[in-house]
This record gives sequence, C-alpha cells and structure tokens, in this order.
Amino acid sequence: MSRLVLVLGDQLSRDLSALRKADKSEDTVVMAEVREEATYVRHHPKKIALIFAAMRKFATTLENDGWRVLYTRLDDPDNAGSIVGELLRRAEQTDAAGVISTEPGEWRLINKLNHAPIKTHILNDDRFLASHQDFEDWAEGRKALRMEYFYREMRKRTGLLMEGEEPAGGQWNFDHDNRKPAPGDIDPKGPLTFEPDNVTADVLALVEEEFGDHFGTLRPFTFATTRDEALKALGHFVEHSLPTFGDYQDAMVSGEPFMFHAILSAYINLGLLGPLEVCKAAERAYDEGNAPINAVEGFIRQIIGWREYVRGIYFLEGPDYASRNRLDQTRDLPDMYWGGDTKMACMKAAVSQTQEHAYAHHIQRLMVTGNFALLAGINPQQVAEWYLEVYADAYEWVEAPNVVGMSQFADGGVIASKPYVSSGSYINRMSDYCKGCDYSVSKKTGEGACPFNTLYWHFLDRHRERFSDNPRMGQMYSTWDRMDEDRRKTVLADGQAVLDRLDAGKIV
Repeated sequence: MSRLVLVLGDQLSRDLSALRKADKSEDTVVMAEVREEATYVRHHPKKIALIFAAMRKFATTLENDGWRVLYTRLDDPDNAGSIVGELLRRAEQTDAAGVISTEPGEWRLINKLNHAPIKTHILNDDRFLASHQDFEDWAEGRKALRMEYFYREMRKRTGLLMEGEEPAGGQWNFDHDNRKPAPGDIDPKGPLTFEPDNVTADVLALVEEEFGDHFGTLRPFTFATTRDEALKALGHFVEHSLPTFGDYQDAMVSGEPFMFHAILSAYINLGLLGPLEVCKAAERAYDEGNAPINAVEGFIRQIIGWREYVRGIYFLEGPDYASRNRLDQTRDLPDMYWGGDTKMACMKAAVSQTQEHAYAHHIQRLMVTGNFALLAGINPQQVAEWYLEVYADAYEWVEAPNVVGMSQFADGGVIASKPYVSSGSYINRMSDYCKGCDYSVSKKTGEGACPFNTLYWHFLDRHRERFSDNPRMGQMYSTWDRMDEDRRKTVLADGQAVLDRLDAGKIV
C-alpha cells in the first residue's frame, strides 16, 4: 500500500532519508505551511518567509523529479493547521497506510509524530555527519564533553584539512589568530543578495498579512530560496569574504551587520546546502592558495565542530535540556530585546540589526545580548525563546545548546567550562560601539558607568559559591578580593541599581 512521505520545512534536500526510503511510483510527498509551526514561538517574519518560499520551490523541484506532491499553503481553507492534522487529512484522501518521516530537529515535533494516530516511521537524519550513535560513542565515559576534542575526531573522520594523520598547518585550532578588532578601513562585501521572484513575492504578501505583528522587518527580503541560489551565495562567500573571515570573525562594527561572515547557516539548516560540501568548498580555497589556514580552519570548525557538536548535545541530553536553569535566574527579558529604548549602544546595535535582518553573528549573540542576559539574571528559557524567534537560522536543536548551554550556562557546565561573561572592556576591544554610547566603558562605578562593568562583578559575587572553585575563574575572584571593601560595596550597589531599573521597566 502507498505511504505518505513527510518533508518538513527544514528538510529541503533531495537526498533526504525519507525520500530515499520511499517509492516514487506509489508514495506521496506531503508538505504543508501550518500555523502551529509558524506560531509555537512568534518567529521573525523573514524566517517564516524564507521557509515558506523555499518550501514552495522545493515542492516544485520534487514534482519535476517525478514525485507526487500534496502541498498545503497557509491560506488553504482546508489547512488543518498542524503537521499531524495535515498527515491525517492527506491519509484520508489517499488511503495511505502510514507515514515515512526523517527525524525532526526538535523534541516537540518528534513527540507529536510519535503520538500521531497514524503509523509513522521516523528515520535518522543522515544529512548530519555524526549520527546520534556516533556522538553517544564519543561521549561514553568522558568526564567533560568539550567540543574541541569532538572536532578533532570529526576532522580525522572527514579528512578535512588533514595531511595524513596530522592537521594541516601543524595544529588543530587557529583560534588565537582570529580575534582581531576591525581596522578603520574595513570594507566587507557582505552576503550575496537575491531579488524576490513571483513565488517569493506571493509568500511575502501572505506573511505580511498573517504575521505582520511579529517582531522583525520583513522587507527588503534578500535571502536565497533555492539550492541554486544558495550555491551562488556559497561561492560568493568563498571568493570575497573567506580570505579575511578568520582575522575579523569576532569583530563588531556599527553599520556593518554581516562583516565577513558567511550567512550560510540558514541555508544549511534548511537543507539547501550540505555541511560537507560547504566545508569542502572552503578547503579548496585553502588548497588553491586563495584563503589562509586560520580562516578556513575557523570556518570548518564552526560546521563540523560546533554545529555537529551542539546537535549531538541536544539529543544526548534529552527533552528536558531546554528547560534547565542551574543558576536559578528568573528575571524577565527586558523590553530592549524587542526594540525598546536603551542607552547601551552595543545592545541597540545588536537588537536593531536582528530586527532588520533576522541575523547577528556569533559574538553579537554570545558577548552582547547573551552576555547581558546572563549578567542580569534573565530567565534562560525566555532568552532561548527570544533567540529561537528572532534568527532565521534558529531551530531548537541548535538554539537550545547555544543559549541554554553556551550562552547562559543554564545546563550547569555540560557545554562550557565557565560562564561566558565579560565587562565592557571586551566589547570595547572588539567593536566601535562604545565610542557612541551614552555610558562610559572606562567608568567602573558611578553615574554613567557601563552596565556591563558593574553587572559583571555583581554576577560573580552572587554566584561565588558555585564558581569560586572553578580553575578558570580563580583569577577573577582574586581580583575581586583585592579590591578595597568600600569599592566592592559601591560596585555591588551600582550593579543592583541597574537590576532595579530593569525590574521597574525603566530604560537602561
């Protein structure tokens, strides 16, 4: 008997395991734009438009490949409103005996499929380079699951940047070369952009009507929405941005939201690009002398190292991972994260570009918006939900470990060996934000002192019992202990004043 083949909006790959398992002559592909998936968090309009437009075009690709595709648009009056509802509706239409699905990337949807009132066979998502079993085998017996050691295993397995048994360039990691602040004459090319065609224009009109009240600017919309376009975006990055990506990957510059970053994660996470082909394109640039080792290694590490690692952590730790709050942080997310007024230039820059582009690079996410949330004691689930809502590349499998684990230390140290907190000096070193800020980054206390400075010490003091024995934080506590007692009291009072303003809904 025939079956339904479910293809989700982030599974737009022709070699998807569910498609390989299916019989093109008998089975029917089901794809659906459903309100439940668009609103379980209030996704950025650009993210919704990207997914819907890419889905519609991928459905056409499958039809051209000879598949029968039953595609439901959001405004279809018969739309059941949920993935399971659409499967049941299509099963009744086709007399299908069951469903084949590639594993979704969120426990939420896996649970829905596992409990659907129709027989559903969930297959491994082998678009990732490390299976769940691979990661479990690597993690077995380890006291600490550090990404660096997983990454080295992935390098050996894939052969990327390997010279026999040794890493190219004589070392595994060139991160120390990738922390330069941007020079004054920087001129990033930015990502390749695309004009919306008729299909995308129809989606934009739909998203504008249905989700126009969500946080984020929909137009202009310049994302790639097909594999061919995504491949062009990859080629553009490798030629124009990869050579200097490494040097300035941590740098932040006002008015330059993209710098030399690839802006390919949304396409990889949708399935339009494969992680290995992206890494091989970068490796070719190194082999041909068109990009230096520090840039190529840093880029490849983000994909076969970090991307594969956080996915492994998400599934290894289980469905409760995203709800962890080991630091017991409970403050509500401030209005500044939704575009509300703030006097902090760095926060304003990171949030405004997020609102406009559905994008911010990793240091803006980790050391600006994430750093502030951690220092201010914001509830990590509210922080994680914000990241899931506002970024075009965000899905829970990648966002929960990055936010709950790496950014907010809410997993208690599964991912990070220490919390990623800093005073304003780091942001000043890596950006030009502080030059135009109402606060003074050089002021540690008193009127006009940078909130990062006072909150930094307030965070360390209130969590001293947990972190004072951490070998990577001993120097911080030694510095704190050497301060004059009156100065410590002043710093803590100033930090508490910032928190009191947040609690009162006042501008910080």
